[in-house]
Amino acid sequence: ITRRVIAESYRVINLDQVPPKELLAGEIFHQVDLTDAKATQELIAELLKTTSILRLVNNAGIIRPSALEDVSLNDFNAVMDLNLRAPMLLAQSLMPAMRAAQFGRIINIASRAALGKEERTAYAASKAGLLGMTRTWALEMASFGITVNAIGPGPIATELFTSGNHPDQPKTKKIVANIPVQRMGQPEDVAHAVALFLDDRAGFITGQVLYV
Repeated sequence: ITRRVIAESYRVINLDQVPPKELLAGEIFHQVDLTDAKATQELIAELLKTTSILRLVNNAGIIRPSALEDVSLNDFNAVMDLNLRAPMLLAQSLMPAMRAAQFGRIINIASRAALGKEERTAYAASKAGLLGMTRTWALEMASFGITVNAIGPGPIATELFTSGNHPDQPKTKKIVANIPVQRMGQPEDVAHAVALFLDDRAGFITGQVLYV
């Protein structure tokens, strides 16, 4: 996503726990634990002193796969803190600047698992919640020129997908066999959808979920 939007002439501020393997020209990295609400809010407040941030892509996430009877409260809370609470805190922190500019773009990376998936009680719940927040924010922010949309990736060849779907598992092979285009999705496929929603010209598209 970073590579694609930099090619579209955006400057990127990347917030993550782990530095990227390769820092791109046009990318600024800040190390932060997005499950730490205080640290996240303080960092955003500091950034807003020197720059105007009018576009937000909520892409951080964890899975913690488990059957219902094995879901622990620690895992459930960890998934909710990163997948659901962090996007809300970031949107809250950036909303005043977007309102002042009468322009904003918020994109929440959800998942097809929001529709239901085995061994994904916490993850599916967090992503379904993200879709609910997307539609709610779209209604609340429309009058300020702020659009809010979500992307629901299907099987995308990322480290996160592989961690929960080992390539040798029968379930994973079945997933790939059922993909109509007969290939795994690539991160670039999701990045293309992100670029669409970020565009200045996408101002009449809001409250939508695009399954990639």
